[in-house]
Amino acid sequence: MPTWDPSQYLKFSDHRVRPALDLMARIPFAAPRTIHDLGCGPGTITRLLAKRWPDAAVTGVDSSADMLAKARHEAPGVTFELADIAFWSPPAPADLLFSNATLHWLDDHALLLPRLIAHLAPGGVLAIQVPCNHASPSHLLIEEVAAEDRWCAKLAGVRQVYRSVEAPEAYYRMLAPLLRDLDIWETTYLHVLDGDNAVVEWTKGTALRPYLDALDEPARGAFLAAYQARIAAAYPKQPDGHTLLPFRRLFLVGRAPG
Repeated sequence: MPTWDPSQYLKFSDHRVRPALDLMARIPFAAPRTIHDLGCGPGTITRLLAKRWPDAAVTGVDSSADMLAKARHEAPGVTFELADIAFWSPPAPADLLFSNATLHWLDDHALLLPRLIAHLAPGGVLAIQVPCNHASPSHLLIEEVAAEDRWCAKLAGVRQVYRSVEAPEAYYRMLAPLLRDLDIWETTYLHVLDGDNAVVEWTKGTALRPYLDALDEPARGAFLAAYQARIAAAYPKQPDGHTLLPFRRLFLVGRAPG
């Protein structure tokens, strides 16, 4: 996992919150007793989960101490836990396991998701949103720059984000035997971004992190400049000064038997 900068991630907080709200709106649960926000990051969504279900015991789980420090400030009434989701388990079966924009960083969903489902209480709900924008210029251009001779040796071991994300049909085949009322869908959001180098600033908070972490200056600055030049051509500013970023995401909601 990369290191995380909460302030960079939150530069586009309004845009990043919307998919989580869309996911929450499809959760068929009136009064869950225990909720775990897996990959809670800076706690923005965890706070909203606690607000929607004020009687539930809500726990945010993340592997970044920096993100959790921000989260504890964002949602002081919520419990937060430092843990790697790949190995995490709740202390008791959970009513709702919620994960927004996290599980694409973890490998082998065919093993991970059944393991998480096994931690649901009878009738408990698994609700997941993962970005699947890997075929867009914003992400393809990172790999293009990383493949250049001047960086490829240093970046050879960097994990490509989204490599674990499957097609919707694959998730259905994987999870239909384990969950009922399985609902899987995709949405492409058209984010209207302000400011200079807006798409670069967006990816600096997420997909670019592992690549920047692997480089020292001045190589890091040169890599960023090369990527920025390509992004400027792929995502030109509109006549009104905004930059448009189409972004595709996959959603999954299902209920455990019982």
